[in-house]
Amino acid sequence: MPKQEKNDIELLRSWTLTPTATLGSSVRAKGILLELRARLPAALKKSLDLEGSELTLAMPTSAKSEFRAASAVIAEAMKDIERLPVIPREIQDILTIKTSERHRWLADGRLPSAGTRTVRLNGRARRITFHVFDPRIVEDILDRGAVDEWREDDLAAAAEKRRQAAYKAKLTRSLKKTGKAKKERKELDEEAAKLRGWKDFDLDGLLR
Repeated sequence: MPKQEKNDIELLRSWTLTPTATLGSSVRAKGILLELRARLPAALKKSLDLEGSELTLAMPTSAKSEFRAASAVIAEAMKDIERLPVIPREIQDILTIKTSERHRWLADGRLPSAGTRTVRLNGRARRITFHVFDPRIVEDILDRGAVDEWREDDLAAAAEKRRQAAYKAKLTRSLKKTGKAKKERKELDEEAAKLRGWKDFDLDGLLR
């Protein structure tokens, strides 16, 4: 490996990400890599890499103490890696859902939140806050095919909403027609009243 020889890399240690940790998602696996890198000193972040489901820490022999320290941090983090909260882009990949679906199901409670997380965007002062999710709940949703059921429910709800909207529009048109008919009837009655007045006037013989 020319690149390794050039950098004198001989200190290596690997960890395997289990399907329970990644939930079958490459996006989740990359998220775990970024989470572990965030726990390392800035100078060592790129020493940890991911290939498939294999995490590898590679450093030159001249950095033995740093290698031991980084290995200890990663090994400790790996103990709880399967409980690492699932972030939005990960849950969308795991469940194969759209952003709009995530927002809708989060809002109506079908997709329960495990809390929120605030991060600062790279190179910016702005912070963003988003909901995270319990990996075991996400796994349960995936296993029982809940997403398909939710989509069917949403289609039925949308159809019912359209039906109600059509009925409301029809009722509104009917009420307008009724109101118009009443107005026209009133106008006719008023005209008839005027005519009756002229008839009385005529009966008095004033028009002869």
